[in-house]
Amino acid sequence: MNDHLAVATFGNGCFWCTEAIFQQLKGVETVLPGYTGGHVKNPSYREVCAGTTGHAEAIQITYDPKVISYRELLDVFFYTHDPTTLNRQGADVGTQYRSAIFFHNKEQQADAKTIIAQLTAEAVYPDPIVTEVSAMGIFYQAEDYHKDYYINNKEQGYCRAVINPKLDKFMKKYGDKTK
Repeated sequence: MNDHLAVATFGNGCFWCTEAIFQQLKGVETVLPGYTGGHVKNPSYREVCAGTTGHAEAIQITYDPKVISYRELLDVFFYTHDPTTLNRQGADVGTQYRSAIFFHNKEQQADAKTIIAQLTAEAVYPDPIVTEVSAMGIFYQAEDYHKDYYINNKEQGYCRAVINPKLDKFMKKYGDKTK
């Protein structure tokens, strides 16, 4: 990795959706779908979906902080999922779909806690934010067929019904920050 690049790791629901969103941002070099936050080594998608590994579906973002800041990534993170639903995003239910920020250093931890406090103080959401803020452990990359899922499957029903509306919402607010 280039010395000037940084890494952010988020769990905010289905990684097919979140990868598609974060890939659009200027300054984002790569977005890898994977699993983290659990206790099973080298988990498979099937194991994570069963909800017994403790892992969250997550994305690991490599980005250029000279182009996009960690705080801006956090803004997109909070805008593009519901951080108030425990272990659930839309129809996806289970701990693997929890809202989570896996920080890589103390600055990321502080930024995450600050933004959560601000969103709470401003009553942005009608319910309490339940986003987990945890130290980054091991990130296990998802199987190859998950990478670039939306790009490779735009006509698939899930992409049209679930991902496209999320991308539309994202583009309305962040279109000026896209590639």
